[in-house]
Amino acid sequence: MLVDQIGDVTVTNDGATILKQLEVEHPAAKVLVELSNLQDEEVGDGTTSVVVIASELLKRANELVKQNIHATSIISGFLRAKKEACQFIAKNLALKVDQLGDDAVLKAAKTTMSSKLIGTEPEFFARMAVDSMLRVKTINSSGVAKYPVKAVNILKVTGGSQTDSKLIDGYALQQVRASLTMPKRVENAKIAMIDMDLRKHCLKFGVQMLITDPEEIEKMRAKEIAITKRKIDMLLDAGANVVITTRGIDEMSCKYLAERGAIGIRRVEKKMLRRIAKLTGGKLLMSFGDEDGEDSVDPSRLGEAKVVEEERVGDYNVMFIKGCVSTAAQTILLRGANMYMLEEIERSIHDSLCIVKRVLESKRVVPGGGAVEAALSVYLDSVAEAMGSREQLAIAEFASALLVIPKTLAINGAHDATDLVAKLRGYHNAAQQDKERAHWKHIGLDLTNGKVRDNVKAGVLEPAMSKIKQIKFATEAAVTILRIDDSIKMFQPQQQQG
Repeated sequence: MLVDQIGDVTVTNDGATILKQLEVEHPAAKVLVELSNLQDEEVGDGTTSVVVIASELLKRANELVKQNIHATSIISGFLRAKKEACQFIAKNLALKVDQLGDDAVLKAAKTTMSSKLIGTEPEFFARMAVDSMLRVKTINSSGVAKYPVKAVNILKVTGGSQTDSKLIDGYALQQVRASLTMPKRVENAKIAMIDMDLRKHCLKFGVQMLITDPEEIEKMRAKEIAITKRKIDMLLDAGANVVITTRGIDEMSCKYLAERGAIGIRRVEKKMLRRIAKLTGGKLLMSFGDEDGEDSVDPSRLGEAKVVEEERVGDYNVMFIKGCVSTAAQTILLRGANMYMLEEIERSIHDSLCIVKRVLESKRVVPGGGAVEAALSVYLDSVAEAMGSREQLAIAEFASALLVIPKTLAINGAHDATDLVAKLRGYHNAAQQDKERAHWKHIGLDLTNGKVRDNVKAGVLEPAMSKIKQIKFATEAAVTILRIDDSIKMFQPQQQQG
């Protein structure tokens, strides 16, 4: 539980979120905070693991420095180990998703949820994550399939249990109709997305009007209203029956829209409007000016959807845009007891969506549960023994440092870490020495029963990209800190007292 200066509470076990919230002063610690953010942006999951590995590497490097081994030897050893490790994962441990069957993606999504708050309902949320990502598939100009995470909108509504959450085929907004007189539902919607005010047009600051006749005031008011009415008429005459704006809509404008049977939605974030524009095949209108210098609205710039309707969800009204034109727009509607819980569920779902995206795009997975780290540890030990230079010490320490992941997993599962990790290393050593036992390379931890098992058969899978990036980023962060000889802190010069 993190409580900031103004009393806002965050309850989470997401590594990147915890590190973002901490006010870190130490410059070396800031490198580790940036490291977790990088892993979050590049992969979306594994933020805790990458910091744990980097910290262990630094701890081991520090021990070597105390033994009078120069930092340059340690750095070159770590970099060699990183290269060997990434090649070993790609060559020996990575499995193609096509060989494992269609449910490999679902298994990867369930694996990432095992350490999260929603780990009690992995099947339910994993299925939701996989279905939503498969629906938002797009093909780019190079003919490559892409799965944009941002196309899945996550909406949080308090009330109900977490299993009341559902996946909706469409885009949802928490902003609702600007007036209750507007229709609740519009079919065959033509959506105008504008970044301008639909409030009475007022004079700019600094402009004065000197009026001698009271009737002129009334004319001025009428003109101000007429300017806004003209804007609305232009939109509606172009065929729009739903108007979404980033700014406001006043009562007079609501009346005009309601009279013409149109829905007006105000104060929607610009990034959401851009997303809706992309999904409905429309364009965001910044102004009404055309190439001839005249004011007009091109009907082709309006978005299209089968239905735009307002529905009741719990204690709130939600606006749904369904049946979009270009890509399938998806919304995951989360329910939960309170906002703290909903925010943590959102973070967990986001991590899961990112992992599904990585598996679908890279099409390669590795066994989870410490299998990769144990295999690398055994392999790098053999690499170190075959070397005749000082670097072998650094590579041997790198190999030992990787075991921190299975050790931590065993401790979190309330098991004897030393015993389990020794068994795990034994299996992987046999797998690498004896060709007949090569299938043991998939052996990882079973934390439910405190044993070791084949994690590919058990369905504990992670994207290969996640593991490779973890090792690369952790090594590079450790090397960055190792290169530092001295830290010099510049203090503010003291103001001389007069």
